[in-house]
Amino acid sequence: MCGIVGAVTHTPVNQLLYDGLLLLQHRGQDAAGIVTSEGPVFHMYKAPGYVRDVFRTRNMRELTGNAGIGHCRYPTAGSASSELESQPFYVNSPFGITLAHNGNLTNSEALKRELFQLDFRHVNTNSDSEVLLNVLALELERAAHHAKLDANAIFTAVTAVHKRCRGAYAIVAMIAGYGLLAFRDPYGIRPLIIGVNEAMGGTEYLIASESVALEPLGFQVLRDVTPGEAIFIDQTGRFHARQCADNPRLCPCIFEFVYLARPDSVIDGTSVYEARLRMGGELAKKIAGIPEAQDIDVVIPIPDSSRPSALELANTLGLKYREGFVKNRYIGRTFIMPGQAIRRKSVRQKLNPIGMEFKDQVVLLVDDSIVRGTTSREIVQMAREAGARKVYFASASPPVRYPNVYGIDMPTPQELVATGRTEGEIATEIGADLLIYQELEALKRAVRSANPRLKEFEASCFDGYYVTGDVTADYLSHLARERDESRDETDESLFATG
Repeated sequence: MCGIVGAVTHTPVNQLLYDGLLLLQHRGQDAAGIVTSEGPVFHMYKAPGYVRDVFRTRNMRELTGNAGIGHCRYPTAGSASSELESQPFYVNSPFGITLAHNGNLTNSEALKRELFQLDFRHVNTNSDSEVLLNVLALELERAAHHAKLDANAIFTAVTAVHKRCRGAYAIVAMIAGYGLLAFRDPYGIRPLIIGVNEAMGGTEYLIASESVALEPLGFQVLRDVTPGEAIFIDQTGRFHARQCADNPRLCPCIFEFVYLARPDSVIDGTSVYEARLRMGGELAKKIAGIPEAQDIDVVIPIPDSSRPSALELANTLGLKYREGFVKNRYIGRTFIMPGQAIRRKSVRQKLNPIGMEFKDQVVLLVDDSIVRGTTSREIVQMAREAGARKVYFASASPPVRYPNVYGIDMPTPQELVATGRTEGEIATEIGADLLIYQELEALKRAVRSANPRLKEFEASCFDGYYVTGDVTADYLSHLARERDESRDETDESLFATG
């Protein structure tokens, strides 16, 4: 679920890209990078870490030019957490292209073999983003007329990319000496939006993963990039757009609305905040029909993304809403949690209960989702230790039973607490007196009610249906093996370093 941003302006773009990445930091904290373009010359800097820690004044001074792209990385299943896989990526043939990618290709291994055996192109890392960059470079070379590109040739190349690549991808790319290219996969799984600013020198453009990166920087939302569409802004600032997919369908990832996106973003014309409010309303309807849930004294959210749902749930049922947990925002990420003791310590460092809100109360805790169940179990225990008489737990989304292959690092089914268990068994597993899950149709209804234009969703982690139609049992098994091997390597590294 990486964050990407691209801009073409009339003034130096480095600060704009940096600020855009800060606003998208929630989409990836593993690494960050910026490339700027000064005519045919690229300037790049990238490194592991948060945006604020990666870039120093000396780095920013070197990022000259009025156009560029940026990326903040979130590593997906089986990928390495290394500087080598930080983005943007770059190739110098045929034109000099740099690219940043949000999503995940499901046929990257087959493409990598094709590139090596048939197209004589070498990929240096295990990143599917580098594979996609090389496919784009090859298709641009094939589409170019007499080694010169124009908008038609670029769109022809994107059409060919759509035919070869499978999975989820939202892309921003710079072609040296030509301009900024952005495109979205034919299902629109990952978000991408365009903003404009009427400046002294003419229209400026900013393209980003979420609208939250546009308006605070002075750009007005123009529209979303539609599924399968490509946008090209040349070096003179001329805007070109074309549909490049044969049968595009809008199937946005529903987990963007549940958890990934910031609540103040608007994705595909849909307010994330409103969608989450309506999730709470739908959940309230279900709880109202459960006899054993009628003794709730107080509704408490697990900060932060579940707050709108918990608030609407409490208002709908006429219950007290209270903030019962304080979140420490200065605790660093716990990258490796090999044992239960360390997981427990991590949760308790990040959340601390306010005892007066729990003592002698029947508490309904509301979270956006339950994945492994480790965090949920620890939070339930914290509520009991704070004096709660009973602890009920509600999830604003359905049980997560399947891996996500489109850019979210979901565990394998064996690691998911909902796999092979009933709701009652999951309640026992996390220590709750009662567990209530949102129904999938209710979740879809909640998001649609915020925008009736949305007809389909990518909801594979809930229902096991993969919209691209190419995800097989063998592919999922391969993904699970990659994840296990990656975890084993990490554990070995831990022991080696003490």
